[in-house]
Amino acid sequence: MPLIPKPVYIAFLVAVAVVSVLLVIRGVRRMKTSLPRALFWWFGGLLGVSFGVLSTMAARLPVTRGSTPFVLKNELVRFGALGTGVIFLLISLAALLPVILDALERRSFVSYVGARHVRATKSGFLTVISVLSMAGVAVSSCALCSVTSIMGGFGADLKRKILGNNAHIVIDATRPGGFGDWEDTLTGVRVALASRGGAATPVVAGEAMGSSASNTAGSLVRGIDPDSISQVIDLVNNIEVGKFEYLRDPEKLTSLPPEEIIGRGPGGEPYFKGPDFRQPTDVDPSVREYLKQQTRVYPGVIIGRELAKSLHVLVGDEITLLSPMGELGPTGVMPRSRRFRVAAIFYSGMYEYDVTHAYVLMDEAQKFFSLEGKITHIDIRVPDPERVQEVRPAVEAAVAASAPAADEVPDGGKPPPVLRVRDWMEMNRNLFSALKLEKIATFIILSIAIAVASFCIVCTLLLMVTEKGKEIAILKALGASDNAVMRVFMLEGIIIGAIGTVFGVGTALACCTGLSWFGVRLDPDVYYIDRLPVNVNGSDYAMVAVAALIICTIATLYPARAASKLSPVDGLRYE
Repeated sequence: MPLIPKPVYIAFLVAVAVVSVLLVIRGVRRMKTSLPRALFWWFGGLLGVSFGVLSTMAARLPVTRGSTPFVLKNELVRFGALGTGVIFLLISLAALLPVILDALERRSFVSYVGARHVRATKSGFLTVISVLSMAGVAVSSCALCSVTSIMGGFGADLKRKILGNNAHIVIDATRPGGFGDWEDTLTGVRVALASRGGAATPVVAGEAMGSSASNTAGSLVRGIDPDSISQVIDLVNNIEVGKFEYLRDPEKLTSLPPEEIIGRGPGGEPYFKGPDFRQPTDVDPSVREYLKQQTRVYPGVIIGRELAKSLHVLVGDEITLLSPMGELGPTGVMPRSRRFRVAAIFYSGMYEYDVTHAYVLMDEAQKFFSLEGKITHIDIRVPDPERVQEVRPAVEAAVAASAPAADEVPDGGKPPPVLRVRDWMEMNRNLFSALKLEKIATFIILSIAIAVASFCIVCTLLLMVTEKGKEIAILKALGASDNAVMRVFMLEGIIIGAIGTVFGVGTALACCTGLSWFGVRLDPDVYYIDRLPVNVNGSDYAMVAVAALIICTIATLYPARAASKLSPVDGLRYE
């Protein structure tokens, strides 16, 4: 289904049906005066019906995610709905344009003359120039809105993945080795978050080297509490193959059923466990049970999709984790190693996480990193990440009230805090600042394209002043003031710019809204995203429209002033 509420979507389809009927009625009325125009309006009504049918079909298609197989028919339906919707909107705007010009002609003398100049068709050259001016503004504003939406979509998608796979607030120690007596701190933080709907979980994190029978890869091992981890990060929802319960009960990994999916291929095809040939079915059941008991039970580990590809492992396979913090042996420090069994494979949508992260139970991580009774940090999630600054003071107060005492400084100075509190905005400030700066720079650069398109408006008005010199002189001889003539040509340029802006912003809004509803499938193995992210922000579109209108208004000043300074004598001298 489209990413909008069902009642809103139904109301939208009803509006499309009403507009389609109005276009057909308009075509019937135009049939006697101009058959080509009647066919044009009928074509618009047919597109509206086609858009309603195709969009309904696209809404019922399954949402692609991850390595879902590519279906050409589904993508054609989605692109058909998008294309018919955009063309239908343009035809609807074209049908609305004469109504707006008629309303302007009924307002005052200035608006009447300005609107009549825009819709005049006697001078074919000026008509072509006017249409090109509108097209230039439309294309420029459409490009600016589309680029802004796509860049905003990438930024929003990146933020969503970061907030989904990381804590919103992190409490960690200022020195290596973790911190003990963390139960009181965790309890105090949970009490402070209870009224705000937040959640907290303890974590033990450290670096390790993962090794399988065929390859090795670096990894970041995180020991988690299985009872509270799902309240803080989206690990459980991101599991693609395997089950989270295998992490709690790794004994089930030694006897997976034959129909269990243990992996997926490049095209999304499932790999099944199949029968276990090491335990023949034709032997005595007691012997089979004995052979089953001889299989070693190792602790479970959940790894990312890319890490599983690097190690060439599937669910149920064994991997070895090596910790750099080892024990002293005869030849020096020997790295500590321990075997684990893959319990599940997750897909977070971020390559940096999927290629490095591995999750084990917290007590196993404490033993592996020699942190018995200690943790490295506390992860916190809040309901609204954008308002994390409002929750942070309460967390800091809870930490200060229950944190362990710091060591005294010999010179009598203030001891450094044992624990520190950081939020996601602070930890990712450089990344999001770069995205914001890039968006602003793109907006400024593409606004120059609108300025270039406004040059066509200047040329159009100057040519019209030259061609309409006699009419201007007659108007001034009849009593029109210089200010009125100036406002006429300014209004004409503003109408040209407004038409181009409405068509451009409307086209971009239709395209980007359709892309956000129906989506464009991308190859996740290449782009590591399965859909083109698009963020339709009304404030961005309004800003583009206002900027385009301001630029077009400024472009009308010189031609309008030149028209207002034209003398009636000079305009009628050669007539």
